[in-house]
Amino acid sequence: MSVTVPSGFRASGVVANLKSTGKPDLALVQNLGPRHSAAAVFTGNRAKANPIIWSERVIADGVVSAIILNSGGANCFTGSFGFQTTHQTAEAVADALGVSAGDVLVCSTGLIGVGDQEFRDKIINNVPAAVEALSEDDDSAQLAILTTDSVAKTATYAGDGWSIGAMAKGAGMLAPGLATMLVVITTDADLSSVELNHALREATRLSFDRLDSDGCMSTNDQVTLMASGASEVIPVLADFIEALKSVCSDLARQLQGDAEGSSHDIDIEVIHAKDEHDAEVVGRSVARNNLFKAAIYGNDPNWGRVLAAIGTTDATFDPYAVDVSMNGVRVCHAGEPDQPREMVDLTPRHVSVLIDLKSGDATATIRTNDLTKEYVHENSAYSS
Repeated sequence: MSVTVPSGFRASGVVANLKSTGKPDLALVQNLGPRHSAAAVFTGNRAKANPIIWSERVIADGVVSAIILNSGGANCFTGSFGFQTTHQTAEAVADALGVSAGDVLVCSTGLIGVGDQEFRDKIINNVPAAVEALSEDDDSAQLAILTTDSVAKTATYAGDGWSIGAMAKGAGMLAPGLATMLVVITTDADLSSVELNHALREATRLSFDRLDSDGCMSTNDQVTLMASGASEVIPVLADFIEALKSVCSDLARQLQGDAEGSSHDIDIEVIHAKDEHDAEVVGRSVARNNLFKAAIYGNDPNWGRVLAAIGTTDATFDPYAVDVSMNGVRVCHAGEPDQPREMVDLTPRHVSVLIDLKSGDATATIRTNDLTKEYVHENSAYSS
């Protein structure tokens, strides 16, 4: 179980045949209350899918009764017809649950340009099945949102009388704002939408927004947090935020580990930056450098590519004072060769890169992956 771990929630995942695999592809999560507070963050891409445009309106009042998600089609760049599909989907869910369509979030994931009449019919006609399958002991919703993912991503947290549950999808186009992901997080804590919004933005800032697998930003990203208040426990907000950070960080790590075709998970930690912004900019410059990523794929600790990448930023540092370590071996000191690169073992999947800017006290870590032949194949052999 994931999103149904907290009390006050039901979920389901059913087959709508949106995907050719015959696997579940339509998920529904219902908040039974007594609270229906919610918050969400969306892609920073100006090219937004119809479900994003709809959900941005729904979340404005901080009240959400249910969220429906489909894989097998993004319903993006499908014109007014596609927006009508999203609206009708929300109405179908609302009618079946006896709630307002204006309190139903909609999410879609899959190929851009998919969202024709057949797509609409398959979703609308299977809403009753999704409602009928709703359960407080559900494992199917987390499977129904997957696309190129190889595994489901879930995380939970047990607080003092309250809990958090979460499910996520994402395996490619992982870049900030958010990453290519759909995430649903539930809690039975008794918190307002204002409190949820503050907590969610703080948590995503330090987790999903620092996941930069391939530098590509999706049109459909959405992370939603819903509170039922069913535990009747009002946690200290700071404690809830820390718990939510841990859940989001766990999910971000799982997303990183399932990135399309990757053979290395790379954590780029930047320390002693002038400020957090500089640390993030420097880390992201390395994470998006294809020469560096290709070198890691080849198990080559080519620290010169790290320095070349950070030199393209406007962060405050002296390139000839920077230290670079890989998997615990300092290969560059003060802009010069240090320990022999032969001492670095890059055969393990996890790779740690430490960049010391020697310019201040701020730090940030960016998560990325290597650039592999398998990634190129997966994104060229078929539409994704």
